[in-house]
Amino acid sequence: MTAASVIVSGMIAATPHQGGATWAVLQFLLGLRRLGCDVRFVEPIDHPRPADSAGARYISDVMHRFGLGGRWAIVGPDQNEILGMTRPQLRAAARHADVLLNVSGMLSEPDVLDHVDIRVYVDLDPAFVQLWHSVAGVDMRFDAHTHFVSIADAIGESGCPVPSCGRAWIPTLPPVVLDEWPVAEHRHGDALTTVAHWRGYGSIEHQGVRYGQKAHSLRPLFDLPRRTDAQFRLALAIHDGDMKDIAALREHGWELVDPDTVASSPDEYRRFVQSSWAEFGIAKSGYVVSRVGWFSDRSACYLASGRPVLAQDTGFGRRLPTGAGLFAFTDGDDVLAAVDAMRRDYAHHRAAARDIAREYLDSDRVLSELLERVAT
Repeated sequence: MTAASVIVSGMIAATPHQGGATWAVLQFLLGLRRLGCDVRFVEPIDHPRPADSAGARYISDVMHRFGLGGRWAIVGPDQNEILGMTRPQLRAAARHADVLLNVSGMLSEPDVLDHVDIRVYVDLDPAFVQLWHSVAGVDMRFDAHTHFVSIADAIGESGCPVPSCGRAWIPTLPPVVLDEWPVAEHRHGDALTTVAHWRGYGSIEHQGVRYGQKAHSLRPLFDLPRRTDAQFRLALAIHDGDMKDIAALREHGWELVDPDTVASSPDEYRRFVQSSWAEFGIAKSGYVVSRVGWFSDRSACYLASGRPVLAQDTGFGRRLPTGAGLFAFTDGDDVLAAVDAMRRDYAHHRAAARDIAREYLDSDRVLSELLERVAT
């Protein structure tokens, strides 16, 4: 199965100039190519004329930048609207494909789904995906798929509050292509950084528990910069409507930078990550309260780069070692303790970070295991 023909669907053109979102998809595409797979990318977009969409030039540039020219397509709502591959080329690729990896089930293209036997729903947003389906009644297109993979490891387990929606969820970790993310030797300053959306979408309630966004996770930590001389630099996409939060962040000493400036392409995003001292990783509060074990593809990039990660605890310690290179925190005291530990022996934690990426998150390992599991 490691030499399979694979179609990947996700969001690149629909979220142009978001380097982190682009990398979340590229890790699959480039990682599968490393395994010898014949890989192609297909993305549906709402724009009736894909060639005129804001993302058309962006996705073309990204695909050529990473040697995937001629192996991608964006398709509009009209059957005749397609950019990249032609419609006959898309049909031929689907007939040849062994596996479809469909991130969030977003691809509903009959020319693909009707011809691929193994159709994998890839869940990068655990808890929310299942709650939208079971509580909000949103059709997440589960029925179009044969297998279900999630970045979480607890869905379906005893004690997990997240409904399985009648599916057996295969746990995985976010892959990182180590050759694309080498150990970084230089950094700019000593800031803990991250790239994030303040709010991705609305919150949801289930059995009296609110599953919220990063805004709800970070607000209790507003005073953190006042408790240490460590720098915190957030490339935060935050709407002007959240002016009170913006003011509070700045008042308490958080440095806010524009993600459109520092992370608007895959290369700029990589430079921002690798120039950091460490990551301060905030999780959506829905991941935290559900304890599903979500782990960020962004954090995987920091670790691979030899940059230690302080990540809000979602239960990921069940699968990843913590305490050296990777720290799980629940409150400000945990963050300050981790900062002190890194200052005492930064070289040790840099090496440990890379070791974690190599042993647990290497795309060769993660993606070959994923393909083997969906093939059985």
